[in-house]
Amino acid sequence: MADAPDFASRLQRLEDESALRRLVALYGQAIDNREPELLGSLFCEDAEFGSVDGVMCAAGRAAIVDFYRGRFGVLGPTFHYTHDHLLEFSADDANVATGVVTAHSEAARDGVPMLAAIRYLDRYRRVAAGWQFAERKLAFFYYLSATDYPLAFRDALRMRGHGTPQSADWPEGLASWQHYYAG
Repeated sequence: MADAPDFASRLQRLEDESALRRLVALYGQAIDNREPELLGSLFCEDAEFGSVDGVMCAAGRAAIVDFYRGRFGVLGPTFHYTHDHLLEFSADDANVATGVVTAHSEAARDGVPMLAAIRYLDRYRRVAAGWQFAERKLAFFYYLSATDYPLAFRDALRMRGHGTPQSADWPEGLASWQHYYAG
């Protein structure tokens, strides 16, 4: 067992994992509670935020907070809840990690109840203040009105939150999905 990391390294990894899970939980709470200052503190100064489809896009902490202030103007109550959180730490830099977080969100955009299933594709960086988001991208399984859910769930055009139905980001777009169904 000469190659096994020492106890201090293993303990640090557990503490880092706990801090990253807390970071992800605080993100949803900051949005749901309408706490833009808390939200801003979760992102690096030079962070990038957006969605895979390009509808959401902001670069830098201040722009990300401004983006959400705009979203809050059209959203009623929201409820973000996370599920699994897969973490991968950089082998080259102890201050860098990536993650995939599965989540759901409920909202009332312009008075219309909306549902979303999301994969957050994250890059994290440890800075003096602790772990923060360096990048957060949203990939959607669906984003649609609650009344569209029963029929749209079976359709590849499950992105219905912004007018014309669009293809969902996953799973149909994943190479593994395409490979499985190609055979």
